[in-house]
Amino acid sequence: MASSAKRRAVGLGKNPEEGDSSSDESLEEEEDSGQEDSEASEEEINEEVTVDFEAHTISVNDFNGVKKLLQQLFLKAHVNTSEMTDIIIQQNHVGSVIKQAEVPEDSDDDDPDEVFGFITMLNLTERKGVQCVEEVKELIVEQCEKNATHSVTEQLEQILSDTSKPVGLLLSERFINVPPQIALPLHKQLQEEIAEAQRTNKPSGKCHYCLMISKTCKEATKTIPARGGAPKEEYMFVNAEEEFFSEQAIMKFHYSVQEETDSCLSGRWSFDDVPMKPFRTVMLIPADRFPAIMDKLKEYLTV
Repeated sequence: MASSAKRRAVGLGKNPEEGDSSSDESLEEEEDSGQEDSEASEEEINEEVTVDFEAHTISVNDFNGVKKLLQQLFLKAHVNTSEMTDIIIQQNHVGSVIKQAEVPEDSDDDDPDEVFGFITMLNLTERKGVQCVEEVKELIVEQCEKNATHSVTEQLEQILSDTSKPVGLLLSERFINVPPQIALPLHKQLQEEIAEAQRTNKPSGKCHYCLMISKTCKEATKTIPARGGAPKEEYMFVNAEEEFFSEQAIMKFHYSVQEETDSCLSGRWSFDDVPMKPFRTVMLIPADRFPAIMDKLKEYLTV
């Protein structure tokens, strides 16, 4: 299938541009050029410009970009991201990649077709026995055993093994400078594609449960008092809109990836230079709760 544009979303991205006034001053006073360049650089870093993004059908040309984003999610976990990328490309009737709508001719971007993000759903139940699918399930169950109660682990294993109620893995990854507003049209498009896949009896058809592995962070030392006096840890979602999914989850737990990465890979990690610790938050959400989630996305992310 050709890689055709599906939908456009508009958002803000930080994109440095040269400051003309600084340049003129440096021509007049060459001895102060170093200081002026430094000031211009600071202005450039803080400048926000409007960038158009488009959602395209996933194609074989997107292999490296999608795989890179999967590696950002799974880090050093034993998951075959190459095989998973192949599956995502093969089922390109579901899912999209995000690319810049128009790249200026004078841009220094080496790859005008760079993948800035993607979204898709993998039906774990239908793909039982596939290596990367089994590795994801093993990863989740193993981390659940370490970070949740025994009853939660038993419930998770039961749900994953129940073929009468398929579980889908929702994957939504993007660069940190791509704003959350783009999530609304992408999720809307994905839900329409899943419904169509279900109508035509394709493996990626609608699932009974949705499983998500979200990138989250928390302050290294901060806890928030909860009722009853017990401390409550606050997790911040790298993809801000995924907090709405968390609100509808019937099961969730967190596990640390501190030893697998040197940074949080989050757009919010540097707030006030507060040290952050990176986590993954696993959530299980019934499919019938997606209308409520979409309502939240429309309320908070409409441009």
